[in-house]
This record gives sequence, structure tokens and C-alpha cells, in this order.
Amino acid sequence: MSFFTNAIDVLQTLVIALGGGLCVWGGINLLEGYGQDNPASKSQGIKQLMAGGGVALIGITLIPLLSGLLSTT
Repeated sequence: MSFFTNAIDVLQTLVIALGGGLCVWGGINLLEGYGQDNPASKSQGIKQLMAGGGVALIGITLIPLLSGLLSTT
């Protein structure tokens, strides 16, 4: 059972890291769009920022619930 617990911890870390990376990338695109006065880049940046936040939120809230599904008590 410890294998599944460790696997869920690793999955949670990976999903949060992926979401955080997407947030950072979106923030860079957003700031680049403001710097160059480019509405398309600003739009893409805010979409990536919000999507990254959503992915990180899923990693924080939903991934730990998998341990309850896999526990056999």
C-alpha cells in the first residue's frame, strides 16, 4: 500500500509543478504582451496563467483524494 501512497505523492508533486510552470509561462507572456502592447500575447498569457492555476489547484485538492479511493480498509 505504501507504493500507492508514494505514487500519489509523486503525482501530486508533478501536477503542481506542471501547473506552476504554466503559470510562470503565462505570466511571462502576459508581461511581454504589456511591454510590446500586443493584445494577442496578453490574451494568451492570461489564458495560460489561469489554466496553470487550475491545474495546480487540481493537484492540491483532487489528487490527494485518490488515496481514499485506493485504500482498502
